[in-house]
Amino acid sequence: MASAPHDAVVVGSGPNGLAAAIFLARAGLKVLVLEAKDTPGGAVRSAPLTLPGFIHDPGSGIHPMAVGSPFFRSLGLERHGIQWVYPEIPLAHPLPGEGAALLLPSVTATAVSLGRDEAAYRHLMEPIVAGWEEIAAEILQPILHRPKHPLALAQFGMRTIWPAEAIIRHWFRGETARALFAGLAAHSFLPFSATGSAAIGVVLGMVGHALGWPFPRGGAQAITTALLGILREAGGEIECNAPVRSIADLPAARAVLLDISPAQFLQIAGDRLTGGYRGALQRFRKAPGVFKIDYALDAPVPWLEPACCRAGTVHVCGTAGEVARCERTVADGRIPDRPFVLVAQHSLFDSSRAPAGKHTLWTYCHIPFGSMFDMTSRIEDQIERFAPGFRERILARHVMGPGRLEEWNPNLAGGDISGGDMAFCQLLARPVLSATPYRTPLPGIYLCSASTPPGGGVHGMCGYHAARIAFADLFA
Repeated sequence: MASAPHDAVVVGSGPNGLAAAIFLARAGLKVLVLEAKDTPGGAVRSAPLTLPGFIHDPGSGIHPMAVGSPFFRSLGLERHGIQWVYPEIPLAHPLPGEGAALLLPSVTATAVSLGRDEAAYRHLMEPIVAGWEEIAAEILQPILHRPKHPLALAQFGMRTIWPAEAIIRHWFRGETARALFAGLAAHSFLPFSATGSAAIGVVLGMVGHALGWPFPRGGAQAITTALLGILREAGGEIECNAPVRSIADLPAARAVLLDISPAQFLQIAGDRLTGGYRGALQRFRKAPGVFKIDYALDAPVPWLEPACCRAGTVHVCGTAGEVARCERTVADGRIPDRPFVLVAQHSLFDSSRAPAGKHTLWTYCHIPFGSMFDMTSRIEDQIERFAPGFRERILARHVMGPGRLEEWNPNLAGGDISGGDMAFCQLLARPVLSATPYRTPLPGIYLCSASTPPGGGVHGMCGYHAARIAFADLFA
């Protein structure tokens, strides 16, 4: 029997697809990556979306997990051209009236800024920040595994199994600390009453103190460029403008790894998937969507609170109660009047993003999955609450609702940037209940997208774990 021209084919060139391809190529296999679009990177790309000289990130914009990923750290991305930018203040959350909740690099400095919640914040964060390395090794893989660091995992679990509302109401007493944690927890897209909805808030706070919330100089595309350079050094190949519409269309290979959603897998696998596995994929729940706007500005955002002018990321919504109501509204399938708006101010710290004296602004808000409602005015109203005069500084805007996001990257169907709902039960079964959920019933075919553990984020660990299992199954 003649050998296949490629040992492994990877479909999709997002960070998980590229991580899978790099692992296999470094193991000595002949690897081909197929990318449907004309530019690789999935949701980790940059483009001049508005005016000449303005560089925007249409997808991911802040990348703490790219710095913290065990696999990416083993690759040495910095040796391949990445320069990480660390804002003076990782996160600011302006409050109504005056003041802001701040996530500072130091746990101590953050705790002190929270006044009467200083001791509570220290108790929440200090043990897990100290154990970050061990905790990362445990949580960046399937939940169903034998832990190597059970004590560190227990410390983490005791803080994350709770609904976010329990932390907000019972752990903290002051509005500043409550608002800070509410903004962090809202990244889960879950209502704050949901079991485990505190987890993302704890993780993002922990990562902010252990690693910061950096981004690459020049745009998110720098991450993809570095990964492509590493892949090519290892002998891997990539082919763009190569959509895969059916499993039958794939070139011959012993292993196929799919950086696609369960819904896309159902589409391309057709009737080959049957029984319980097909049913599990059909039941896999999507997360709410986002409405994304990138701005070209003629000056920085005129925040009322000066600390916001020194922050890389700003959470715009107001009090913890306002954030909670917004996330409940979205979870119920309704449009929030005052959405939770995430803002990134890259050009304050990276002059390559905009012409001299000008600035970019990266924003999105949470909306129901697949919503067609235009959130432009509501996003700008929210920013104006805390930065009067913002609209006067807009030179141009580039708007992407769920439909345009899906057109740009099919993995973002319905505006879901998380790879599926992050509820605790679906973290256990992502997309099926298994210690090795990357395997599919089809021989030699594996899933490696954010719809597999550990889930969304620019870390490549879904691809790494899938490739490691595929290699052990087929090539070891």
